[in-house]
Amino acid sequence: MDESSSFNLLHTTVQRWVWAQKWPALRDIQERAIISVLEAQKDVIISAATAAGKTEAAFLPACSKLAQEPADSIGILYISPLKALINDQYRRLQGLCESLELPLTPWHGDVLQSAKNKQLRNPHGIILITPESLESLLLNRGSWCQTAFAGLKYVIIDEFHVFLGSVRGRQLQSLLHRLEFLLEKRVPRIALSATLGDMEQVARELRPQCELPYKLIVSTASHSDVKIQIRGYKEPADVNLSQPGAFEYITEDLFRLLRGRSHLIFANSRARTEEIAATLTERCSREYLPNEFFPHHGSLSKEIREGLEKRLQEDKLPTSAVCTMTLELGIDIGHVDSIAQVSAPHSVASLRQRLGRSGRRGEPAVLRMFIMEKELTPTSHLIDHLRLKIFQCVAMINLLVKKWYEPADTGQYHFSTMVQQTLSVIGQYGGVRADQLWQLLCGTGPFHNIDPKMYASLLRTMGEKELITQTHDGLLVLGLRGERMVEHFTFYTAFSTPEEYRLEYAGKTLGSVPITYPLVIEQLIIFAGKRWQVVHVAEEEKRISLKPAAGGNPPSFDGGGQAIHDIIRQEMYRLYQSEEIPLFCNKDALALFKEGRRIFRDLNLEATPMIQAGASVYILPWLGDKIVNTITALLRFYGLKADCFSGIIDVRDTNIGACTQSMKNILSEPPPNGWELATNVSNTVTEKHDTIVPQELRYLNYATQFFDIDGAWRWMSSLGL
Repeated sequence: MDESSSFNLLHTTVQRWVWAQKWPALRDIQERAIISVLEAQKDVIISAATAAGKTEAAFLPACSKLAQEPADSIGILYISPLKALINDQYRRLQGLCESLELPLTPWHGDVLQSAKNKQLRNPHGIILITPESLESLLLNRGSWCQTAFAGLKYVIIDEFHVFLGSVRGRQLQSLLHRLEFLLEKRVPRIALSATLGDMEQVARELRPQCELPYKLIVSTASHSDVKIQIRGYKEPADVNLSQPGAFEYITEDLFRLLRGRSHLIFANSRARTEEIAATLTERCSREYLPNEFFPHHGSLSKEIREGLEKRLQEDKLPTSAVCTMTLELGIDIGHVDSIAQVSAPHSVASLRQRLGRSGRRGEPAVLRMFIMEKELTPTSHLIDHLRLKIFQCVAMINLLVKKWYEPADTGQYHFSTMVQQTLSVIGQYGGVRADQLWQLLCGTGPFHNIDPKMYASLLRTMGEKELITQTHDGLLVLGLRGERMVEHFTFYTAFSTPEEYRLEYAGKTLGSVPITYPLVIEQLIIFAGKRWQVVHVAEEEKRISLKPAAGGNPPSFDGGGQAIHDIIRQEMYRLYQSEEIPLFCNKDALALFKEGRRIFRDLNLEATPMIQAGASVYILPWLGDKIVNTITALLRFYGLKADCFSGIIDVRDTNIGACTQSMKNILSEPPPNGWELATNVSNTVTEKHDTIVPQELRYLNYATQFFDIDGAWRWMSSLGL
């Protein structure tokens, strides 16, 4: 190995371990991270592509520091969003830690208690943990944590982008702040990720109060070549058993293109994942071939998931995993030849993560996107006419090439997570004064946008619901219900998974869908290829009553998903207006692309954002979902029957003149508060503990999560009404 001045700073045992790996040289981020990590005076953010050596960039100098200055306690706390990633990093770091005689302990729900007991008796070395397990330690073993982490030198956070702006991210911020409060010192934090956008925002999220400076290390290494293709498919208007549909053509191409090598096939839902895997498995059986296609998602057992991961790692047999986002993150699955994306991805950042799973060993990264559009009929929705799915994919690829990724939405309140953290702190210390709680969690902590008045309202409601009670000397302690909550294993997670709602019409069950955003009465949804109107939402029973809604052939409905950013829709709008031809589309996708552009121009959508279609008006702001949702809510607030699909607002039983006048009326008055719009939403429970949050705070939380009043106002004002 070529030596360098940075390499010479590493502990000699670490140097010998590196030599034993027979690496020709350290990678650029590994070289550049050594000095900053060894100094241990600042936070460090390391951004590099998947498989670029980020783990070693953090651990080589961190372990050197631990070897040079041994800690009489746990020295490194590594935090991962996934148990599977912890297991993977444990295998990866085992040799290095054995050479340094540093205990390396994975710590999550699947780890044997005997391994944890060794650390409990003699805390030492490195712990690899999830936020939920760290929550459990602070709550149930606070005194042990104070001793066990007394000499802590580093906190390393893997896949940091997963935490940005999320409920789980706010929980992690709070846990790290509570740990430092317990230890009475600042511990340098090292964040690792392949997809970080606004680095100043990342630094603020890594340490919200900015008590330490930070060092940014972005890889300058050139990436492998990238090969991308969008493949287009047209779904017949009337699918019957004698005629294959688009799904059959997609699975046929997956079988033909991928069989014989190893790949990852990403679908956006577990149901579609299972459907693709089952279809391809059956095809192997019909051809008398060994099966190469296997599902991988969070609902499968640990044994099934780990068995598939091991098969991919061993790389002895052709293996294609049909997966959700479970294999998007940095779990080591060895080399895969390509990535297949069935349907449009949720975000550019997600697409980048997935693409990074391919292209190792110096080979090009290969991405194929399989996109289904509907055959047009006289009743087709404008979404289908404009071929929005194809345009969204092209826009995302253009932005991916420019290395743009969605910034995190960091302005949310997360009152639900505040409920959890309040109970956890009280449980940790036994009793805490209200002013101490606010100062720890809000004043110096990550919930800095929650003022004392808001927090007092939250505490009163928690008291009314018997979660907490106050002693005669003013201490807040856990109430009966609060004790039961913190003692249950589900308490440690701050997030909730989307719950399935049963859809009913005339007493008959149509099916169920996960609803990731609240519904309002009279809102339209699409299910089983038909347009329905919401009549009633029974929240406790998780039941939605529907009635048929008039209208043409609607766009498909998947129960929600990640919001699309303004920049993506603006890039789509640019593509419609330009003469640019995407070279990465196959002939069928290109035909759909050209068809969408022709219809855009035939409808003169470059000159007007509103068109009349029968008794409906379509409004196209070409902006992200937060602004589109807000405009839709404002129109509803003023009495119009408005819904939005894929960035297009559909206003029923009206005309352009009435819509224009309504927007004039809206602009003639001061902008409403977001919570005023939220009062029209029948159910504002979107996070795990929202049922505990006072209604007025829920309205505020919902508004910051789903609305952008300023953005909506700017767009309507730009129309010159």
